[in-house]
Amino acid sequence: MTIQPVRLFGDPVLRTRADEVVTFDRELEQLVADLTDTMRDSGGAGIAAPQIGVSLRVFAYECGGMAGHLVNPTYEVVGTEEQIGPEGCLSIPGVRADIGRAMNVRVRGVDVHGEPVAFECAEIMARCVQHETDHLDGVLFLSRMAPADRKEAMRTIRESDWFGAGVAAGGR
Repeated sequence: MTIQPVRLFGDPVLRTRADEVVTFDRELEQLVADLTDTMRDSGGAGIAAPQIGVSLRVFAYECGGMAGHLVNPTYEVVGTEEQIGPEGCLSIPGVRADIGRAMNVRVRGVDVHGEPVAFECAEIMARCVQHETDHLDGVLFLSRMAPADRKEAMRTIRESDWFGAGVAAGGR
């Protein structure tokens, strides 16, 4: 088990678009294992590689009855139904807000061996895919908040004991 420290709001890696994975090797397998261990230890539903300081397009997930990872993921919205529900982020401890997301998405990517992965998902898993793909694009859920919620979130962040620390100790 290798739990990595989680990068916190303010770290530039969280606001930078991650690079496509082009090499499928033991290092990528270790990254996926580290992501999975860190996510589970932190109690998250998903975690993207930039959240542990690695600027690659990879995320792990475990929610909505599904568990796994995606490399170089893309998604498309299926239908027009939307959902509004609570989200949090391991990189922004103590901040939660209702965020609007698509209810259903079709996901494509590859696994750690470069084999194609494709599935449709809904509700919490669709929310997870959208949230984690945002991370890979350098977008934090703060930017998806209503203006009043974002203002309150920024106040909470500025008043937190972790703001400016860079990483959360022990992956928490």
